[in-house]
Amino acid sequence: MEHTFLSTRRRFLRNSVGAALAAPYVTSGLRAVSPNGKLRHASFGASGMAWADIQSLTASEHVELAAVADVDARRLGEVKAAFPGVHVYADWRELLEHEGERIDTVNVSTPDHMHGPIALAAMGLGKHVYCQKPLAQNLAECRLMRETASKKGVMSQMGIQVSSMFTERLAVQLVRDGVIGKVKEVHTFSEKQWGDPAPRPQRSDPVPEGLDWDLWLGVATERPYLEGYYHPGAWRKRRDFGTGTLGDMGCHIFSGWFRALDLTAPRSVESFGPASNAGNWAIDSRIEYVFPGTAQTAEESVRVVWYDGAQRPPEETGALVGGRVPGQGSILIGTEGVLLAPHMETPKLYPEDKHQGFRFPRLEPRDHYLEFVESCRTGQAGPSAAFDYSGPLTEAVLLGCLSTLFAGQRLDWDAGRMEITNQEEANAQVRRVYRDGWAPEGLAG
Repeated sequence: MEHTFLSTRRRFLRNSVGAALAAPYVTSGLRAVSPNGKLRHASFGASGMAWADIQSLTASEHVELAAVADVDARRLGEVKAAFPGVHVYADWRELLEHEGERIDTVNVSTPDHMHGPIALAAMGLGKHVYCQKPLAQNLAECRLMRETASKKGVMSQMGIQVSSMFTERLAVQLVRDGVIGKVKEVHTFSEKQWGDPAPRPQRSDPVPEGLDWDLWLGVATERPYLEGYYHPGAWRKRRDFGTGTLGDMGCHIFSGWFRALDLTAPRSVESFGPASNAGNWAIDSRIEYVFPGTAQTAEESVRVVWYDGAQRPPEETGALVGGRVPGQGSILIGTEGVLLAPHMETPKLYPEDKHQGFRFPRLEPRDHYLEFVESCRTGQAGPSAAFDYSGPLTEAVLLGCLSTLFAGQRLDWDAGRMEITNQEEANAQVRRVYRDGWAPEGLAG
Protein backbone atom coordinates (compact mmCIF):
# COMPACT_ATOMS: atom_id res chain seq x y z
CA MET A 1 0.00 0.00 0.00
CA GLU A 2 2.41 2.66 -1.23
CA HIS A 3 1.53 6.34 -1.18
CA THR A 4 1.41 8.02 -4.60
CA PHE A 5 4.13 10.45 -3.49
CA LEU A 6 6.50 7.70 -2.32
CA SER A 7 8.78 7.85 -5.35
CA THR A 8 9.25 11.60 -4.86
CA ARG A 9 10.04 11.05 -1.20
CA ARG A 10 12.51 8.34 -2.15
CA ARG A 11 14.35 10.73 -4.44
CA PHE A 12 14.41 13.30 -1.64
CA LEU A 13 15.81 10.74 0.79
CA ARG A 14 18.55 9.64 -1.60
CA ASN A 15 19.50 13.21 -2.52
CA SER A 16 19.59 14.56 1.04
CA VAL A 17 21.65 11.69 2.42
CA GLY A 18 23.88 11.71 -0.64
CA ALA A 19 24.62 15.35 0.05
CA ALA A 20 25.81 14.32 3.49
CA LEU A 21 28.81 12.66 1.90
CA ALA A 22 29.77 15.68 -0.19
CA ALA A 23 31.93 18.63 0.91
CA PRO A 24 31.78 19.46 4.64
CA TYR A 25 29.10 21.86 5.76
CA VAL A 26 30.60 24.99 7.30
CA THR A 27 28.68 26.71 10.07
CA SER A 28 28.89 30.40 10.81
CA GLY A 29 27.10 30.99 14.07
CA LEU A 30 23.34 30.70 13.63
CA ARG A 31 22.79 30.08 9.95
CA ALA A 32 19.40 31.22 8.73
CA VAL A 33 18.72 32.79 12.11
CA SER A 34 15.07 33.13 13.04
CA PRO A 35 13.74 36.67 13.51
CA ASN A 36 13.81 36.30 17.31
CA GLY A 37 17.31 34.79 17.37
CA LYS A 38 16.16 31.33 18.48
CA LEU A 39 17.08 27.92 17.17
CA ARG A 40 14.13 26.62 15.20
CA HIS A 41 13.64 23.01 16.08
CA ALA A 42 11.82 20.00 14.62
CA SER A 43 10.96 16.75 16.36
CA PHE A 44 10.61 13.36 14.73
CA GLY A 45 8.16 11.80 17.14
CA ALA A 46 5.54 13.55 19.27
CA SER A 47 4.91 11.41 22.35
CA GLY A 48 6.69 9.12 24.78
CA MET A 49 10.43 9.76 24.70
CA ALA A 50 9.94 12.29 21.91
CA TRP A 51 7.66 14.36 24.12
CA ALA A 52 10.23 14.22 26.92
CA ASP A 53 12.92 15.37 24.47
CA ILE A 54 10.74 18.20 23.18
CA GLN A 55 10.08 19.45 26.70
CA SER A 56 13.73 19.26 27.70
CA LEU A 57 15.07 20.98 24.58
CA THR A 58 12.48 23.76 24.58
CA ALA A 59 13.22 24.40 28.26
CA SER A 60 15.96 26.57 26.81
CA GLU A 61 14.81 30.08 25.99
CA HIS A 62 16.90 29.79 22.84
CA VAL A 63 14.80 27.02 21.25
CA GLU A 64 11.39 27.19 19.60
CA LEU A 65 9.52 24.17 18.28
CA ALA A 66 8.64 24.75 14.63
CA ALA A 67 7.50 21.34 13.38
CA VAL A 68 6.74 17.77 14.43
CA ALA A 69 6.33 14.55 12.45
CA ASP A 70 4.52 11.52 13.84
CA VAL A 71 2.91 8.64 11.97
CA ASP A 72 0.17 8.29 14.61
CA ALA A 73 -2.25 11.23 14.72
CA ARG A 74 -3.62 9.91 18.03
CA ARG A 75 -0.34 10.77 19.77
CA LEU A 76 -0.18 14.45 18.83
CA GLY A 77 -2.43 15.81 21.57
CA GLU A 78 0.16 16.99 24.11
CA VAL A 79 2.47 18.66 21.63
CA LYS A 80 -0.37 20.47 19.80
CA ALA A 81 -1.81 21.70 23.08
CA ALA A 82 1.54 22.96 24.35
CA PHE A 83 2.68 24.45 21.01
CA PRO A 84 -0.45 25.63 19.16
CA GLY A 85 1.49 27.05 16.20
CA VAL A 86 3.58 23.94 15.50
CA HIS A 87 3.47 22.53 11.96
CA VAL A 88 2.44 18.87 12.06
CA TYR A 89 3.28 16.14 9.54
CA ALA A 90 2.73 12.40 9.30
CA ASP A 91 5.66 11.82 6.92
CA TRP A 92 9.11 12.81 8.18
CA ARG A 93 10.29 13.32 4.61
CA GLU A 94 7.57 15.92 4.02
CA LEU A 95 8.69 17.76 7.14
CA LEU A 96 12.26 18.02 5.88
CA GLU A 97 11.09 18.94 2.39
CA HIS A 98 8.82 21.76 3.54
CA GLU A 99 10.60 22.94 6.70
CA GLY A 100 14.22 22.38 5.68
CA GLU A 101 14.91 26.07 5.06
CA ARG A 102 13.46 27.22 8.38
CA ILE A 103 14.80 24.76 10.95
CA ASP A 104 18.23 24.55 12.58
CA THR A 105 18.06 21.52 14.88
CA VAL A 106 16.14 18.25 15.16
CA ASN A 107 15.59 15.43 17.61
CA VAL A 108 15.08 11.89 16.30
CA SER A 109 13.01 10.04 18.89
CA THR A 110 11.32 7.31 16.87
CA PRO A 111 11.62 3.51 17.11
CA ASP A 112 15.22 2.42 16.58
CA HIS A 113 14.86 1.32 12.95
CA MET A 114 14.21 4.89 11.78
CA HIS A 115 16.99 6.65 13.71
CA GLY A 116 19.57 6.24 10.97
CA PRO A 117 17.49 7.13 7.90
CA ILE A 118 15.96 10.24 9.49
CA ALA A 119 19.15 11.51 11.13
CA LEU A 120 21.19 10.96 7.97
CA ALA A 121 18.66 12.90 5.91
CA ALA A 122 18.60 15.75 8.43
CA MET A 123 22.40 15.95 8.58
CA GLY A 124 22.44 15.91 4.79
CA LEU A 125 20.56 19.20 4.99
CA GLY A 126 23.02 20.59 7.53
CA LYS A 127 20.84 20.18 10.61
CA HIS A 128 22.22 19.60 14.09
CA VAL A 129 20.90 16.30 15.47
CA TYR A 130 19.91 15.08 18.92
CA CYS A 131 19.22 11.36 18.45
CA GLN A 132 17.83 8.93 20.96
CA LYS A 133 19.77 5.78 21.83
CA PRO A 134 20.83 3.52 20.30
CA LEU A 135 22.28 5.79 17.64
CA ALA A 136 21.11 3.41 14.91
CA GLN A 137 19.52 -0.01 14.62
CA ASN A 138 22.45 -1.61 12.81
CA LEU A 139 26.22 -1.24 12.58
CA ALA A 140 26.43 0.10 9.02
CA GLU A 141 24.02 2.97 9.71
CA CYS A 142 25.76 3.74 12.98
CA ARG A 143 29.14 4.11 11.28
CA LEU A 144 27.65 6.26 8.51
CA MET A 145 25.99 8.56 11.04
CA ARG A 146 29.28 9.24 12.80
CA GLU A 147 31.08 9.87 9.51
CA THR A 148 28.30 12.12 8.23
CA ALA A 149 28.21 14.28 11.35
CA SER A 150 31.96 14.78 11.03
CA LYS A 151 31.90 15.56 7.31
CA LYS A 152 28.99 17.96 7.59
CA GLY A 153 30.35 19.74 10.65
CA VAL A 154 27.04 19.52 12.51
CA MET A 155 26.61 19.29 16.27
CA SER A 156 25.32 16.00 17.60
CA GLN A 157 24.24 14.32 20.81
CA MET A 158 22.91 10.84 21.58
CA GLY A 159 20.17 10.64 24.20
CA ILE A 160 22.10 8.97 27.02
CA GLN A 161 21.30 11.59 29.61
CA VAL A 162 23.17 9.62 32.27
CA SER A 163 26.46 10.55 30.61
CA SER A 164 25.94 14.13 31.80
CA MET A 165 24.71 13.16 35.27
CA PHE A 166 26.84 13.47 38.38
CA THR A 167 26.58 9.73 39.09
CA GLU A 168 28.23 8.53 35.88
CA ARG A 169 30.74 11.37 35.72
CA LEU A 170 31.81 10.57 39.29
CA ALA A 171 32.34 6.89 38.44
CA VAL A 172 34.42 7.90 35.41
CA GLN A 173 36.51 10.28 37.52
CA LEU A 174 37.16 7.66 40.21
CA VAL A 175 38.44 5.16 37.66
CA ARG A 176 40.60 7.72 35.86
CA ASP A 177 42.04 8.90 39.18
CA GLY A 178 43.19 5.34 39.83
CA VAL A 179 41.13 4.90 42.99
CA ILE A 180 40.63 1.17 42.25
CA GLY A 181 43.96 0.78 40.43
CA LYS A 182 44.07 -0.71 36.94
CA VAL A 183 40.84 -2.39 35.83
CA LYS A 184 41.03 -6.17 35.33
CA GLU A 185 37.44 -6.88 34.20
CA VAL A 186 33.96 -5.41 34.04
CA HIS A 187 30.55 -6.96 34.76
CA THR A 188 27.61 -4.91 33.46
CA PHE A 189 23.92 -5.79 33.62
CA SER A 190 20.21 -4.97 33.31
CA GLU A 191 17.28 -6.96 34.65
CA LYS A 192 15.00 -5.81 31.82
CA GLN A 193 13.63 -8.37 29.35
CA TRP A 194 13.12 -6.64 26.02
CA GLY A 195 12.91 -9.85 24.00
CA ASP A 196 10.51 -12.62 23.10
CA PRO A 197 11.30 -16.31 22.57
CA ALA A 198 7.94 -16.96 20.87
CA PRO A 199 7.43 -16.77 17.09
CA ARG A 200 5.41 -13.97 15.52
CA PRO A 201 1.65 -14.62 15.68
CA GLN A 202 0.06 -15.68 12.38
CA ARG A 203 -2.76 -13.20 12.27
CA SER A 204 -3.63 -9.73 11.00
CA ASP A 205 -5.45 -7.01 12.93
CA PRO A 206 -7.21 -3.85 11.66
CA VAL A 207 -4.95 -0.78 11.58
CA PRO A 208 -6.29 1.81 14.03
CA GLU A 209 -7.67 5.02 12.58
CA GLY A 210 -5.03 7.72 12.68
CA LEU A 211 -2.04 5.37 12.39
CA ASP A 212 -0.22 5.25 9.05
CA TRP A 213 1.10 1.70 9.26
CA ASP A 214 3.06 1.96 6.02
CA LEU A 215 4.97 4.98 7.30
CA TRP A 216 5.47 3.33 10.69
CA LEU A 217 7.14 0.36 8.97
CA GLY A 218 9.49 2.75 7.17
CA VAL A 219 12.61 0.87 6.08
CA ALA A 220 11.28 -2.49 7.27
CA THR A 221 9.68 -5.03 4.96
CA GLU A 222 5.88 -5.08 4.81
CA ARG A 223 3.91 -7.19 7.26
CA PRO A 224 0.44 -7.22 8.84
CA TYR A 225 -0.39 -4.91 11.70
CA LEU A 226 -0.71 -6.78 15.01
CA GLU A 227 -2.46 -5.00 17.85
CA GLY A 228 -0.06 -4.46 20.76
CA TYR A 229 2.76 -6.39 19.11
CA TYR A 230 4.76 -3.50 17.66
CA HIS A 231 3.23 -0.11 18.37
CA PRO A 232 3.53 1.85 20.58
CA GLY A 233 6.11 0.10 22.81
CA ALA A 234 6.74 -3.59 22.14
CA TRP A 235 8.80 -2.89 18.99
CA ARG A 236 11.93 -2.99 21.21
CA LYS A 237 11.55 -6.79 21.30
CA ARG A 238 11.40 -7.16 17.51
CA ARG A 239 14.56 -7.56 15.48
CA ASP A 240 13.46 -5.45 12.50
CA PHE A 241 12.56 -2.47 14.69
CA GLY A 242 14.35 -2.52 18.05
CA THR A 243 17.58 -3.81 19.56
CA GLY A 244 16.41 -5.77 22.61
CA THR A 245 17.49 -5.19 26.19
CA LEU A 246 21.12 -4.64 25.26
CA GLY A 247 20.26 -2.02 22.64
CA ASP A 248 17.77 -0.31 24.94
CA MET A 249 19.90 -0.15 28.08
CA GLY A 250 23.44 -0.90 26.91
CA CYS A 251 24.13 2.58 25.57
CA HIS A 252 23.28 3.93 29.03
CA ILE A 253 25.00 1.31 31.15
CA PHE A 254 28.10 0.79 28.98
CA SER A 255 28.79 4.50 28.81
CA GLY A 256 30.48 4.95 32.19
CA TRP A 257 33.09 2.20 31.91
CA PHE A 258 33.53 2.70 28.16
CA ARG A 259 34.52 6.32 28.77
CA ALA A 260 36.44 5.67 31.98
CA LEU A 261 38.64 3.04 30.34
CA ASP A 262 39.07 4.98 27.07
CA LEU A 263 37.89 1.91 25.16
CA THR A 264 37.65 1.64 21.40
CA ALA A 265 36.20 -1.22 19.36
CA PRO A 266 36.08 -4.74 20.79
CA ARG A 267 38.28 -7.42 19.27
CA SER A 268 35.67 -10.12 19.70
CA VAL A 269 32.26 -10.88 21.16
CA GLU A 270 30.47 -14.10 22.04
CA SER A 271 26.94 -14.80 23.26
CA PHE A 272 26.45 -17.64 25.75
CA GLY A 273 22.73 -17.15 26.37
CA PRO A 274 19.66 -18.20 24.40
CA ALA A 275 19.73 -17.34 20.70
CA SER A 276 17.50 -14.69 19.16
CA ASN A 277 14.89 -16.17 16.83
CA ALA A 278 13.86 -15.13 13.32
CA GLY A 279 11.76 -12.19 14.47
CA ASN A 280 12.58 -11.38 18.08
CA TRP A 281 15.55 -10.64 20.30
CA ALA A 282 16.62 -13.10 22.96
CA ILE A 283 16.10 -12.65 26.69
CA ASP A 284 18.40 -13.71 29.52
CA SER A 285 21.57 -13.03 27.58
CA ARG A 286 25.16 -13.37 28.72
CA ILE A 287 27.58 -11.78 26.28
CA GLU A 288 31.36 -11.62 26.65
CA TYR A 289 33.48 -8.95 24.98
CA VAL A 290 37.24 -8.69 24.68
CA PHE A 291 38.49 -5.11 24.24
CA PRO A 292 42.06 -3.98 23.60
CA GLY A 293 43.66 -2.80 26.83
CA THR A 294 44.36 0.86 27.56
CA ALA A 295 46.33 2.88 30.08
CA GLN A 296 43.42 2.29 32.50
CA THR A 297 43.44 -1.51 32.28
CA ALA A 298 45.64 -4.09 34.00
CA GLU A 299 46.40 -6.20 30.93
CA GLU A 300 46.78 -5.92 27.16
CA SER A 301 43.11 -6.80 26.85
CA VAL A 302 40.11 -6.43 29.14
CA ARG A 303 37.12 -8.74 29.46
CA VAL A 304 33.64 -7.24 29.75
CA VAL A 305 30.57 -9.40 30.44
CA TRP A 306 26.98 -8.26 29.84
CA TYR A 307 24.01 -9.93 31.58
CA ASP A 308 20.30 -9.22 31.09
CA GLY A 309 16.99 -10.53 32.36
CA ALA A 310 17.47 -13.51 34.68
CA GLN A 311 21.21 -13.68 34.00
CA ARG A 312 23.24 -12.13 36.81
CA PRO A 313 26.94 -11.75 37.66
CA PRO A 314 28.36 -14.83 39.40
CA GLU A 315 28.19 -15.07 43.18
CA GLU A 316 31.90 -14.46 43.60
CA THR A 317 31.56 -11.18 41.72
CA GLY A 318 28.55 -10.15 43.79
CA ALA A 319 30.49 -10.98 46.95
CA LEU A 320 33.03 -8.30 46.01
CA VAL A 321 30.30 -5.66 46.50
CA GLY A 322 28.83 -7.13 49.67
CA GLY A 323 26.38 -9.40 47.84
CA ARG A 324 24.17 -6.41 47.02
CA VAL A 325 24.02 -6.37 43.21
CA PRO A 326 21.49 -3.81 41.92
CA GLY A 327 19.04 -4.47 39.11
CA GLN A 328 21.05 -2.42 36.65
CA GLY A 329 24.61 -1.14 36.64
CA SER A 330 28.23 -2.21 36.45
CA ILE A 331 30.95 -3.71 38.65
CA LEU A 332 34.53 -2.74 37.77
CA ILE A 333 37.16 -4.97 39.35
CA GLY A 334 40.51 -3.27 39.77
CA THR A 335 43.91 -4.18 41.10
CA GLU A 336 43.35 -1.94 44.17
CA GLY A 337 39.63 -2.27 44.76
CA VAL A 338 36.18 -2.59 43.23
CA LEU A 339 33.75 0.06 41.99
CA LEU A 340 30.01 -0.62 42.01
CA ALA A 341 28.19 1.78 39.67
CA PRO A 342 24.42 1.29 40.03
CA HIS A 343 22.54 2.77 37.08
CA MET A 344 21.72 6.42 37.86
CA GLU A 345 22.84 6.07 41.49
CA THR A 346 25.96 7.17 43.36
CA PRO A 347 28.85 4.73 42.87
CA LYS A 348 30.29 2.80 45.82
CA LEU A 349 33.85 1.67 46.56
CA TYR A 350 34.83 -1.72 47.95
CA PRO A 351 36.23 -3.08 50.22
CA GLU A 352 34.33 -0.58 52.33
CA ASP A 353 36.85 -0.56 55.18
CA LYS A 354 39.70 0.28 52.80
CA HIS A 355 37.84 3.28 51.37
CA GLN A 356 36.19 4.45 54.59
CA GLY A 357 36.33 8.23 54.79
CA PHE A 358 37.19 8.63 51.11
CA ARG A 359 36.00 12.03 49.88
CA PHE A 360 34.42 12.09 46.45
CA PRO A 361 35.60 14.86 44.09
CA ARG A 362 33.29 17.79 43.39
CA LEU A 363 31.92 18.07 39.87
CA GLU A 364 30.14 20.95 38.19
CA PRO A 365 26.52 20.24 37.15
CA ARG A 366 25.75 19.57 33.48
CA ASP A 367 22.51 19.40 31.49
CA HIS A 368 22.55 16.86 28.66
CA TYR A 369 20.01 18.72 26.56
CA LEU A 370 21.18 22.26 27.17
CA GLU A 371 24.82 21.44 26.40
CA PHE A 372 23.58 20.33 22.97
CA VAL A 373 21.59 23.54 22.55
CA GLU A 374 24.54 25.72 23.54
CA SER A 375 26.90 23.92 21.15
CA CYS A 376 24.44 24.55 18.32
CA ARG A 377 24.12 28.23 19.28
CA THR A 378 27.82 28.94 19.71
CA GLY A 379 29.44 26.51 17.27
CA GLN A 380 31.66 25.30 20.10
CA ALA A 381 31.98 21.55 20.66
CA GLY A 382 30.72 20.39 24.02
CA PRO A 383 28.12 17.60 24.01
CA SER A 384 29.27 14.70 26.17
CA ALA A 385 27.70 12.11 23.83
CA ALA A 386 28.46 13.60 20.42
CA PHE A 387 28.51 11.03 17.63
CA ASP A 388 32.31 10.79 17.65
CA TYR A 389 31.94 9.24 21.14
CA SER A 390 28.47 7.70 21.01
CA GLY A 391 29.09 6.14 17.59
CA PRO A 392 31.85 3.74 18.75
CA LEU A 393 29.92 3.13 21.98
CA THR A 394 26.80 2.15 20.02
CA GLU A 395 28.80 -0.03 17.64
CA ALA A 396 30.03 -2.06 20.62
CA VAL A 397 26.46 -2.43 21.87
CA LEU A 398 25.12 -3.43 18.45
CA LEU A 399 27.87 -5.99 17.97
CA GLY A 400 26.67 -7.65 21.18
CA CYS A 401 23.10 -7.63 19.90
CA LEU A 402 24.24 -9.26 16.67
CA SER A 403 26.13 -11.96 18.58
CA THR A 404 22.87 -13.29 20.01
CA LEU A 405 21.98 -14.52 16.52
CA PHE A 406 25.02 -16.82 16.68
CA ALA A 407 25.04 -18.06 20.26
CA GLY A 408 28.12 -20.03 21.22
CA GLN A 409 30.25 -18.68 18.37
CA ARG A 410 33.05 -16.18 18.94
CA LEU A 411 32.79 -13.35 16.43
CA ASP A 412 36.06 -11.57 15.56
CA TRP A 413 35.58 -7.89 14.73
CA ASP A 414 37.71 -5.74 12.43
CA ALA A 415 36.46 -2.22 13.19
CA GLY A 416 38.56 -0.56 10.48
CA ARG A 417 37.02 -2.65 7.74
CA MET A 418 33.76 -2.97 9.69
CA GLU A 419 33.73 -6.72 9.19
CA ILE A 420 33.22 -9.85 11.21
CA THR A 421 36.20 -11.73 9.85
CA ASN A 422 35.53 -15.33 10.88
CA GLN A 423 31.83 -15.87 10.16
CA GLU A 424 30.33 -14.87 6.79
CA GLU A 425 26.73 -15.33 7.88
CA ALA A 426 27.28 -13.08 10.88
CA ASN A 427 29.07 -10.51 8.73
CA ALA A 428 25.97 -10.26 6.53
CA GLN A 429 24.08 -8.96 9.58
CA VAL A 430 26.29 -5.86 9.85
CA ARG A 431 23.88 -4.28 7.36
CA ARG A 432 20.12 -4.62 7.34
CA VAL A 433 17.77 -5.58 4.52
CA TYR A 434 15.78 -2.51 3.42
CA ARG A 435 12.39 -2.27 1.86
CA ASP A 436 12.70 -1.44 -1.82
CA GLY A 437 13.71 2.18 -2.32
CA TRP A 438 14.29 2.97 1.36
CA ALA A 439 18.01 2.34 1.79
CA PRO A 440 20.01 5.46 2.68
CA GLU A 441 22.59 6.52 0.09
CA GLY A 442 25.76 4.49 0.54
CA LEU A 443 23.95 1.54 2.08
CA ALA A 444 21.87 0.33 -0.85
CA GLY A 445 22.53 -3.04 -2.42
